[in-house]
Amino acid sequence: MKKYSFPVRVYFSDTDAEGIVYFGRYLDFAEHARTEMLREIFGGQGEMMQRSGICFVIKSVKAEYNRPAYLDDLLTVETTLLEMKRFSCTFSQDILRGEELLVHTEIRVACIDLEKKVPALIPEKVLQALSEEQ
Repeated sequence: MKKYSFPVRVYFSDTDAEGIVYFGRYLDFAEHARTEMLREIFGGQGEMMQRSGICFVIKSVKAEYNRPAYLDDLLTVETTLLEMKRFSCTFSQDILRGEELLVHTEIRVACIDLEKKVPALIPEKVLQALSEEQ
């Protein structure tokens, strides 16, 4: 799959008193990038929730922190689909400052039925859209 790039600026609210990004904020950056990638591919999660009654939720997260980001840094989140199954997808997301890899994540999202709160099949339209990007 092609890489989707999403720019992120580090703001004061992302950092501690020394201007270093909080570790949890990288997961927010990854979430924003994944959401925008999905919006570009098939119209976004809000549309999917309204039309299909399903949504993606986080199933698991692996994160490897290599270097810190700092206040005012301009970062890029590169998102790639690693694996696609009927009920879940796994994404690789790298957070970079220029060419320097700061954080590598692998995030697995599961599809759930919003009304029943149980696992649901990913709609065929979404599977096709993701498959076409590989």
